[in-house]
Amino acid sequence: MTGTTMRKTAWASLTAGAALAVAVGAWTSAGAGGTAQRPVVLELFQSQGCSSCPPANANLNAIADRPDVLALSFGVTYWDQLGWKDTFAKPAYTDRQRAYARGLGAQLGTPQMVVEGREDLIGVDAREVDLALRRARPAMDATVTLSPGRVEIGAGRAPRAGADVWLVRYDPRVRQVAIQRGENNGKTLPHRDVVVELTRLGGWSGAPVGFAAKPPADPALRTAVLVQARNGGPILAAARL
Repeated sequence: MTGTTMRKTAWASLTAGAALAVAVGAWTSAGAGGTAQRPVVLELFQSQGCSSCPPANANLNAIADRPDVLALSFGVTYWDQLGWKDTFAKPAYTDRQRAYARGLGAQLGTPQMVVEGREDLIGVDAREVDLALRRARPAMDATVTLSPGRVEIGAGRAPRAGADVWLVRYDPRVRQVAIQRGENNGKTLPHRDVVVELTRLGGWSGAPVGFAAKPPADPALRTAVLVQARNGGPILAAARL
């Protein structure tokens, strides 16, 4: 894909900023029932076969423990032909990035960070990531209640076209990947908050709705729920367990 190749070539010339070291803060926004707090949703789209991705991975790893940020790392598939097949990538994650590219008017490439479904950036400059997080004003247009085996979405403001309810399972542990071929050959890359499951539970139209959600088979995995305008739109509400 010509656009993808152009973006990757341009991004490969960028260098990483220093690792993020910012004070933990609280993010507050007005919800349907008053004031609510939730973390800023930061999504990284990367590929283990992309030589410009390690700095963005390092920036995500540096903020993975912040309680005011929900950091999620998605492996995409379209660089697998470079000689190394990403061990975390799934076509559904590539589709998610493509939806963001359409919605945000962005080119498809790696690395890419998306904040709240509203803003995208490359993610290799730690200062730019910090500024994007500071600018974010997370919406809480509905209450999201998570319990083992159940997800409840309360009444609230929904887009006219409705919204999707996404269940996300991710691994908070450091996962070291030894790359044996391709652009990152010989490197061992640490990954955190790797998404291992992305499931659409159903839709939300503004009325209360509940979904069954079995606990993860691996108790070390964490669970998050995103209520999101359709077709890669803004995040409307989020919670993690």
